[in-house]
Amino acid sequence: MTCEWWGTRLKLTLMNSWQLWTTAGVAFCLAAGLKLWIILKGWAPFNADEAIVALMARHILHGARPVFFYGQAYMGSLDAFLVAAAFAWFGEHVWAIRLVQGVLYLGFLSTTICIGRRAFGSWSVGVLAAILLAIPTVNVTLYTTVSLGGYGEALLIGNLILLAAMRLAESFRSENGSATLWLWLGLGFLVGLGLWAFGLTLVFSLPAGVYLLIQLRRSSRNVDRLLLPLALSIVGGLIGAAPWWGYALKYGFVRLVSELGGGAIASVEPSGWLARVSGRLLGLSLLGSTVTLGLRPPWTASWLALPLAPFILFFWTAAAGYTWRGLRSGFPRRAERLLLLGVMATVLLGMIGTPFGADPSGRYFLPLAAPMSLFAAAMILHLRRRWGNWAFMLAGLLLVFHLWGTLQCIQRFPPGITTQYYAPSQVDQRRMPDLIAFLEKHGERRGYTNYWVAYPLAFLSQEKIIFVPRLPYHLDFRYTPRDDRYAPYDDVVAQSERTAYICTNHPELEAYLRQKFHQLGVSWKEERIGDYQIFYGLSRPVRPEEIGLGLTAGD
Repeated sequence: MTCEWWGTRLKLTLMNSWQLWTTAGVAFCLAAGLKLWIILKGWAPFNADEAIVALMARHILHGARPVFFYGQAYMGSLDAFLVAAAFAWFGEHVWAIRLVQGVLYLGFLSTTICIGRRAFGSWSVGVLAAILLAIPTVNVTLYTTVSLGGYGEALLIGNLILLAAMRLAESFRSENGSATLWLWLGLGFLVGLGLWAFGLTLVFSLPAGVYLLIQLRRSSRNVDRLLLPLALSIVGGLIGAAPWWGYALKYGFVRLVSELGGGAIASVEPSGWLARVSGRLLGLSLLGSTVTLGLRPPWTASWLALPLAPFILFFWTAAAGYTWRGLRSGFPRRAERLLLLGVMATVLLGMIGTPFGADPSGRYFLPLAAPMSLFAAAMILHLRRRWGNWAFMLAGLLLVFHLWGTLQCIQRFPPGITTQYYAPSQVDQRRMPDLIAFLEKHGERRGYTNYWVAYPLAFLSQEKIIFVPRLPYHLDFRYTPRDDRYAPYDDVVAQSERTAYICTNHPELEAYLRQKFHQLGVSWKEERIGDYQIFYGLSRPVRPEEIGLGLTAGD
């Protein structure tokens, strides 16, 4: 009888295990399939930020060793090195860049499953969260499909930091268990690597540090015995962030700290403290929340899957209530769930207290995706005890809502699923091959354009055609030298005896160029290809400085 009972129990366990990991496999297939479909159909345009990653990867293959994303010192070059590896294997294709992002996202799903096991004591919570993330909000789909230099890495490294912290805390609570030294070293390395790769990982590192301090204080361990592990974690951090420290020692800490704190975004904020904080709160409540819940895409205020929106709002309200009640009544593994809430709180406080809160794109809310999905999955599995498998209808509701929103964005092409939230910068890049062919035909390989044209043009033409971003794309003619990301291109264009100009979505700038060329007595020709307005065949080279362009207010 005992043998039969154990045999039946083992059979049920194996069946449940098989079903669980089959479901996990389905999550990975759904996630990979969605991204593959978007990539193959070209629904996500190849824009300038991604082109810079591609150019960095190409330069790495030719011996360059950039420390940071060209032109900004708060995002490391880890993504470019990974893309360089993909280029070495598969060739220099846009899809190879997206392949790297896809692999990183599958790693993110895998680690989310592991966090579910550690924070909720259930593989089922993690697997269901992975299902919810397989077809995520448009915001998550966007920034984990195209590359902007480190968002995929930040999410994966952040999850690994949380897992390492939870494993260390588990060792504190164990009477005879001890964390191995390599785990301390590994945690420090991940924190340091994350700091260099993308400062966004601080929203994981800071709560993890507070969590570990609290767990240490509650444990009965002798602090003296932790001196070596803590020293190893510091060593690991120094190793992981070695490129960051090396750059700081060479060029100074001021710039790095300024960039890490959102110095570039601060320049566009209002001057008064109250005005800045008020603007960030408004952005958080109206822009950030709607993007995070998938109610709208980050680049426009149009609503997605509107008929389902009330149900989605009710679902997330219920998930928040379930989480709050559970924490008050004493959830098991309460500290680990508080750690996840700490990540969410750090994101929100960071958006209010730093200039990053002025960015309306929604990208800085990405770290909320995994904690929200895990708490939602926990609620659904709790409801399953009362409703049976009908509770999974809630998961289906979320997936349908997210897929519906994604399809709506795809149908509005251009812009498609784009990283550009400013309408004039939403250039239809499908005509880029025609633009390259035209410029090659007429021998116009050097000139001036805006940021959103310069770098895709350079990468896709194999850097045979170099146009530097010295033209404004803002309709009020605002220009920032940060648009000019790669100084060697400036020298190439400055030495050219021929120059052309390319404008996009800016009729006032086109009229301005005609007026200035005429005043200089320069003859020219024009051609329009899609969104590109080309001024070519100039009777002599004209530099932007001659006609009052490419200058900042202080110049």
